[in-house]
Amino acid sequence: MDNIRGMLLMIAAMAGFAMEDMFIKAASAYLPTGQILVILGFCGMCVFGAAAKASGASVLSRHFLHPAVIVRNVAEAVAALSFISAITLSDLSVASAILQAVPLVVTLGAALLLGADVGWRRWTAITVGLAGVLMIVRPGAAGFEPVSLLAVVAVFALAARDIATRRVPPGVPSLVLSSYGFGAAMPAGLFLIALSGGVWEPMDGGDALRLAAALLFGTSGYYALVGASRIGDIAFIAPFRYARLLFALIVGAVVFGERPDAWTLLGAAIIIASGLYTLARERLKAVRPPGGESPLSPPRRRR
Repeated sequence: MDNIRGMLLMIAAMAGFAMEDMFIKAASAYLPTGQILVILGFCGMCVFGAAAKASGASVLSRHFLHPAVIVRNVAEAVAALSFISAITLSDLSVASAILQAVPLVVTLGAALLLGADVGWRRWTAITVGLAGVLMIVRPGAAGFEPVSLLAVVAVFALAARDIATRRVPPGVPSLVLSSYGFGAAMPAGLFLIALSGGVWEPMDGGDALRLAAALLFGTSGYYALVGASRIGDIAFIAPFRYARLLFALIVGAVVFGERPDAWTLLGAAIIIASGLYTLARERLKAVRPPGGESPLSPPRRRR
């Protein structure tokens, strides 16, 4: 039952993130991207900061200056800047499809930077998955859209965030890290505002409702994600992260009239298949006994 609840929470989290992206893209028709980043970053920082304080954690602590926390916050800022710019300037479904490569890049980074043991099968899966990204982006082809590269930047930034999170001291609460992460979007937004000449558009009731909905779905999705990670077996629930792409395709088609081409859908399928294979290999490696045999292997004959 814990795994079932974890699965449902993971699916709910991915639906929440897809809805958050939808409202952000809708708000971008009326507000500059930098302004959206500043408002959502500030409000999200306050929400998680208040939750952390209510749990007895201190947001303003020496942990803020820990190198891993600093790297994580910088990666959060780059990810927010690039991905939100990607979904506001290009199709939501395309940006979301590229985003599915994050687990593969995390495995790649863990092997290169953390010394994780990655065998040739997972290296092959990573290579195939990145080829799927190239199928979606198609650099040099007639349908190439340079703004899709922003989603690629977001993939590497989010992977850097996840890798840096593994180096964060265990004593730093998740709510505090979440508050820092949302706050990191503020300087990214201010940077965009400065590039646009300091433009800050006045907001009406519709703008406020769209941003409030984005904040509600985003924070709820994060809360569900944390709950799923704590309740269920991570090897069982992790594949359901890819449900985000399904929700993004539905939202993109119904709300924004998007119609991904065959190359985008094929590339997304390759990325997801590669990610699922990598997760399966990681799970098999985790349960493999010290002798190196699979638990499914037949017992050796005694001599």
